[in-house]
Order: sequence, then structure tokens, then C-alpha cells
Amino acid sequence: MAVMATHVITGAGSGIGAAVARRLHARGDDLVLHARDAGRAKELAAEFPGARTLVGDLADPDRLSWAFSHQSLPDRVDSLLHVAGVVDLGRVGDLTPKSWRHQLNVNLVAPAELTRHFLPQLRASRGHVVFVNSGAGLAAHADWSAYAASKHGLKALADSLRHEEHANGVRVTSVYPGRTASPMQAKVHQQEGKDYDPGKWIDPESVATAILMSLDLPRDAEVNDLTVRPGN
Repeated sequence: MAVMATHVITGAGSGIGAAVARRLHARGDDLVLHARDAGRAKELAAEFPGARTLVGDLADPDRLSWAFSHQSLPDRVDSLLHVAGVVDLGRVGDLTPKSWRHQLNVNLVAPAELTRHFLPQLRASRGHVVFVNSGAGLAAHADWSAYAASKHGLKALADSLRHEEHANGVRVTSVYPGRTASPMQAKVHQQEGKDYDPGKWIDPESVATAILMSLDLPRDAEVNDLTVRPGN
């Protein structure tokens, strides 16, 4: 009997993370879904029967180690999917240190800390780490400084990790979606003062297809960087 893969996923509550979780759940893989609090964990467990949950606030990465020490971590991890993220637009002259710290913590420091925790399992399984980055991780524009800085940093994290763990058989992929129809995109449009039409942007299912392709690629190849742009 084939052993089902185990995936740890952040951001499974909406958008790209939810699309990826649905696809992996439907094919019978084991899911460990990260949630920021117990209430969110209960909702995810109800939405994905049989999935395990892991509670910890990505906005406070210093406390993730403590939070995880009170929970049972999976013995096997085949992939760690960093999909959760936050965005708060603003000009450099207006953004506060609180806004900078929040975006850097959730988008960069927490993924680094989660990766540190699960590296032993990933090495043992010759697993895969996927960072869902952003077009902002490749180019920064006006009003996007803090978010783009966090995503540029995430690219650096992924690139360094790939070099460090290649000999251990751990694959590392960065995915750079363009604007994707999601609650985050609705918030961005609100901050930009623009009308939001989800039909104009990438369907999260399309990004999920790209992510699963990278996960399912045979061992003789590895997707390092994958840019997904709106087709409309």
C-alpha cells in the first residue's frame, strides 16, 4: 500500500492555500493545517475532515517554538507549503514600524522559523519546501515597500535554503503569482481605492495547479522559480 504524503500548509483558510489544501485533501494526502488560533483550527478541521491542525500566531514568530512545544508535530513531513501572507499598502513616508514588523514577521520571519522546525522531518523524507511569494518579490512599486521588502526577503530565504539543503535532497520552490482573486486582493483594491472584479485576476485554482505540478515533478528535476501571471 502506498504511503500518503504529509503536507504542512499555512494559509489554508482562503485563496491559494485553500485551493491547494482542497486538491491535496481530495487525492487522499495527509494534511497538517496551520491556524493562528484554536477557533480557526476548529473551522479548518471541520472543512477538511481527517486533517490535523497546528496552532501558532505567525505575527509573533518568537512564540511559535513555545506554541509548538505544547502540541504534537507530525513525525513525517513531505512538503511544507508557506502560503499565508499579509499586506498593508502605504508610502514609505507614512508606514509605521508596527506595519513594517507585522508584514516582515508574517511574510518572512515566521516562514523561516517554521522551516527551521520542520527541517529534520523534511531531510528525512527528502521533502519539498514551497514559498508562495509574489510578483512584488521580484519588483517593488510605489506604496508596496514593506510588503515587497518582505517578499524580496522571502526569495533570499528560499534561495539560501535551496543551496544549504540540496545535498540533503530537500527541494525548494518559489512561486511568484501575479494578482490572484482572493480576500487579500479584495483588501488591496480597497486600499488602492479601486473597484474589485475577481474575474480580472488569476483563479487560485490555477496557482494551485502550478504548485502541485512542482510537488509532483519526478525526483530528477526541481522547479526553482515559477512565475504565474494573469492570462486575461
